[in-house]
Amino acid sequence: MKVGTPIGFPLGASLTSTKRFETEEVLRAGAQEIDMVINNGALKSGDRNRVQFDIRGVAEIAHSGGAILKVIIEAGLLTVEEKILACELSLLGGADFVKTSTGWFGGGATADDVCPDARVVGDRAGCESFRRHPHVC
Repeated sequence: MKVGTPIGFPLGASLTSTKRFETEEVLRAGAQEIDMVINNGALKSGDRNRVQFDIRGVAEIAHSGGAILKVIIEAGLLTVEEKILACELSLLGGADFVKTSTGWFGGGATADDVCPDARVVGDRAGCESFRRHPHVC
């Protein structure tokens, strides 16, 4: 069992520098898995560079500390196109996994959320929700 913790919870609106600092601190405390919430505001506004930069910044710290990075996509707040973009940007940013929901907003992930994420990610990274519920797609 690995120790994991969320970063930027619940909306991912923290500054990248804050998320990097949080990541450094939790790694020092023993975390081995980082569950970073994607910057939903930047994603919804179409600021692809900011989203990718944010993910890359946390990925660098997590990976340098030997941890894996899971990017949480708040599926209940996103359109299908935004979910696909979020997965693509997560991969470009260096995520090891994508996850479909914090469970905080919109009632959590549904099968309709999991399948597009799993298709975009393919074998390039893990899809945490698909791993837990492969029968839905």
